[in-house]
Amino acid sequence: MKWIWAILFLTLCSCGATKFYKEMDAMEQEFGHHAGLLVVDAETGKTLISHNADKHFIPASNTKILTLFSSLKVIGERVPALYYFEQGDSLIFWGSGDPSLFYEELPESPAYEFLKSSKKDIYFSDANFSGSHYGNGWAWDDYDYSYAVERSSLPQYGNYLKASKPETSTYLSVEPKFFKQYFWMGDSAQESGISRLYENNAFVYTPAINKALDRNVPVKSNPLITVGLLSDTLNRTVRYVNLPLPASYRTLEGLPADSLYKVMMQASDNFIAEQLMLTIAGIVSDSLDTDIGIDYIKETYFNSIPDMPKWVDGSGLSRYNLITPRSIVWLWQQILTMKSREELFPLLATGGVSGTIKNYYKSDPPYIYGKTGTLSNNHCLSGYLITNKGKMLIFSFINNNYPTSSTPIKKRMEQILWGIHQKY
Repeated sequence: MKWIWAILFLTLCSCGATKFYKEMDAMEQEFGHHAGLLVVDAETGKTLISHNADKHFIPASNTKILTLFSSLKVIGERVPALYYFEQGDSLIFWGSGDPSLFYEELPESPAYEFLKSSKKDIYFSDANFSGSHYGNGWAWDDYDYSYAVERSSLPQYGNYLKASKPETSTYLSVEPKFFKQYFWMGDSAQESGISRLYENNAFVYTPAINKALDRNVPVKSNPLITVGLLSDTLNRTVRYVNLPLPASYRTLEGLPADSLYKVMMQASDNFIAEQLMLTIAGIVSDSLDTDIGIDYIKETYFNSIPDMPKWVDGSGLSRYNLITPRSIVWLWQQILTMKSREELFPLLATGGVSGTIKNYYKSDPPYIYGKTGTLSNNHCLSGYLITNKGKMLIFSFINNNYPTSSTPIKKRMEQILWGIHQKY
């Protein structure tokens, strides 16, 4: 008779979640797509709702959860700003992957004052950069958009330039001004605007009166651009040398790591995410290569992950990334052992308050803290849900391959998650 009572108990426990299973089925039927949802009690680890939790989905920017986990495991309190070696009257330095140098979304990097105030001749080497400037599976024709800037060992200004003009003028303002020398006037028959050639830093500007322009345009990374731009900004000569990183190099401490994590997680900053994976690779090896960082994390820390993800970049721009909802929930569980709730929640997008869910999941007090992920036809949200009774749940909600805009998907997700908030 004991087994009968056990089955009855499990049936009664699952009845409360039946409503949500029906809603998930109805959602998939309406939009003709694939959805996964896992909700777990953060304190007990008990699974409350599980719908396709063991299936692999494209995570989009939920990949940044992997990057946050990896950064917390490897980087420490501060990000390394750069690596350097002094010999005689020379200062030779290498990039660490740190994205903060002259990047407007972050505080000023200590690297600026360090290089500016040095009395030695300055030389830059990128010999420790062995990875690719683009991630595996990135769309090649996204190269001209600021969400897909190149990776590099010593990025400056976010690896893009800012071009703008008022509606009533054809005069183009370019920042940093260093890049003005690479601009060409376009044919008047072409559509107005700015584009960059794929293989180099040739920017074509086609002006138009009565049309304002404000664009962040990615630049093509190479060592000569790096030293030229740095020399122009520092107002002193920086030369290029191709020297390997010596065993006796020193590390210049950079910004507090949390200042980078906050922008990455709230604004879903692809640039910071990609550079952090390079930084991780540089800490665990002598090479800045995203594949090295990913392999290290998987081999060192993923022994107990429910399902090994297919993981190829730091930002989630690639559709090659695949992960299950239960592996994402596992990551959030692990992150909570490294950061207290009080430390972690301010770094995350908060429903109705900040980041990519500022206009969704509104409640006072907030009940959703987490990370979104969006590519065309794919949207997801994962993180922490605070219930009406004050319980903390961990969830992963992923939607792939819907043939519509993301707006109705987001609204349906909001209805389901609000229902979970109210019930538990």
